Order: sequence, then structure tokens, then C-alpha cells
Amino acid sequence: MSDLNQNGAQLQNGAGKADGSTEEASALHDVIVIGSGPAGWTAGLYAARANLEPLLITGDDFGGQVSITYEVENYPGFPEGLSGPDLVDKFKSQAERFGCTVSYDHVTELVVDEHPFTVRTAQSKEYRTKSIILCTGARPRFLEVPGEQEYTGKGVSYCATCDGFFFRGKELVVVGGGDSALEEGLFLTKFATKVRIIHRRDELRASKILQSRAFDHDKIDFIWNTVVTSIKGNENGVVSGVTTRDTLNGEQSELETDGVFVYIGHIPNNDLYHGKLDLDEDGHLIADPMTRTNVPGVFAAGEIADKVFKQVATSVGQGCAAAMQAEKFLASLEAEGLPDLAEDPRAWPTPGVPRKTADLVAAD
Repeated sequence: MSDLNQNGAQLQNGAGKADGSTEEASALHDVIVIGSGPAGWTAGLYAARANLEPLLITGDDFGGQVSITYEVENYPGFPEGLSGPDLVDKFKSQAERFGCTVSYDHVTELVVDEHPFTVRTAQSKEYRTKSIILCTGARPRFLEVPGEQEYTGKGVSYCATCDGFFFRGKELVVVGGGDSALEEGLFLTKFATKVRIIHRRDELRASKILQSRAFDHDKIDFIWNTVVTSIKGNENGVVSGVTTRDTLNGEQSELETDGVFVYIGHIPNNDLYHGKLDLDEDGHLIADPMTRTNVPGVFAAGEIADKVFKQVATSVGQGCAAAMQAEKFLASLEAEGLPDLAEDPRAWPTPGVPRKTADLVAAD
């Protein structure tokens, strides 16, 4: 049987190896990958091809943010583009082909102050593992204005691919100025009669090609130097408009709309890591160029650690690097025994790891 998650990505129940059995949960794994976005699937693929028999735990957001992207046009190898769910399905199929076990579960606790590490899940499973690759990604940032929570699902949305169909023939507002805002705004023109993009500055952060498409589209208008201060509803309990403030002169305005789509950035999914792994001031895992966190044997890839690039292609590269580093770490366990968990592997020298990046490259 196959099911669809809320993002439209396919869940193949029973695909790949069986997971969740008593034997599986009690076994000592070489590597567990947490997260099912591009970084996670790539880590699972590379670890599987290295005969590490990885277990990938998907988390609740199957496929990550790319699974709610209508069309991916900038991932190499697909000149015509493809949908986010289709890309996730290809990632998954390839990882499973080489032996990556997939568990449709959600991690609730990590124990990383003793080795082997322990991973506990929402389905009351407990796994022991020699290494962990964290690919938990990020989630949409909220406006945090009156009416937002009240009307979420009633006109407020964070996923045009999921909800755009329900706004056929309506006028909509998109809040944001990056790639996601323009991509989703363009997608919404397939249904809406007008899309107004509200941005707090007078220039966009989005790529030039997306800007050109949006500026040229006859259904899209821009409202510059403006922020949304509240979201209003009508007697039917659905969105009817927004109030706004001009960031230059402070002038307040009201704008009628049937829906509000919010794309103002993301927050790293770091709930598991507080007090256990080093986080930066924005809540991202701190990993070095070798994808190593402050705990030996724990690696991070994708948007949980990447606050700069945030692309499918860069997440894939980081997932690849993390799996390769996990393989090297496991080899060092064979040669040198248990790691000193009090020693930060991001600092040179570290047992089992070359002293310089150049040495690591030369060792391949």
C-alpha cells in the first residue's frame, strides 16, 4: 500500500527493508540518519553504498521543504524541471535500492553523551548506533501577528502547493521577498485572479530569473516597504483582509484579501539538540566543513546546519560529505576504539582524523 503525506509525497509502506521489529530496534547500527529531505536521502544513499546498512528515520515532515515545492528547476540533471514530491520519490527509491532501511517515525530523544548513542522515537522504539547524521532541516517562520494562528488553515497558509487549489478565482497576498515567496507567488497565479507580494524592503532577495518572471506577470503586484501587522477574518471565520504598516513613514493601511501565504524565512528544527550539541545564535547546529558537530560521531547536513546557501543541491552535497565522514569515523573506531566524547572533533588534532583538511583529501 502507498499513502500520501500532507505535502503529496508518496509513502511506500513496506518498501525497502522491514523496520521497527524487536531485532531491528535492539541491533547496534553503524549509522542512523535522521531526516528525509535531500540531505538525509543522500546521506542514506552514500552510507548504503558503503555497506553501512543505514537506518533513515523520516520524521513527521516527509521529504522536507522540497516536498512542498511545486516545481524544482535548478537541480542538476533535470533540464525540464520536476515537482518537489517527484524529486523526493527519486531520492528515496535510489537510497532504498542500495539498502537504506526507512522508518516512518519521529525521533523524540537523542542520547549523545555515551557511546554507542541512543535514539528514541515516537513509536516507542529505541535504537543504538555508532554514528548519527542529523538532517532535520527547518520549518517556516511565522509572522507572529494577531489573527495568524486563528486563521491558519482558514486562509493563512505556508504551502501554496498544498493549498493553492482552494483559492481558485480569489485574490491573495504573499508575504516575503526571497525565492520561496516568488516561486509560490507564481504558482498561485494558476488559481488566483491577483497576487500581491508584500515585502518589507524596496528590493527582493530572490534570484534574478524569478524576479523577472514575477515583474513580468500580469497577475502579480508588489507592495514595497510594508509589513503585515494583523490578519482579519469575516463572519464565516475565514480570512478577509490584512492590516499593514509602511516601514518608511509608519502609515497604517488595510487590504482586502481572501488568503495570506507566508514566506519570511525558516527556523531550524533543533528541539532535540538543546544542551546536547552546539548551536549558533540562530539555532543552527554548528558543524565544521567536514560536517562534524562537537560530539565525535555526530554529523550534520542540510538546513539544520546551513544558514547560507539553503539549496537542494548544497544539501545533497552536505549529505554526501556527512556519510563519507561517518564512514571514516567508523573506520577510526575499528582502529582506535571508542572516541573521547569530551573532545571536540572540530578542533585539530582529533584521533582517527587527519590533522589538516588537505590530509583528508589526500587520503582518499
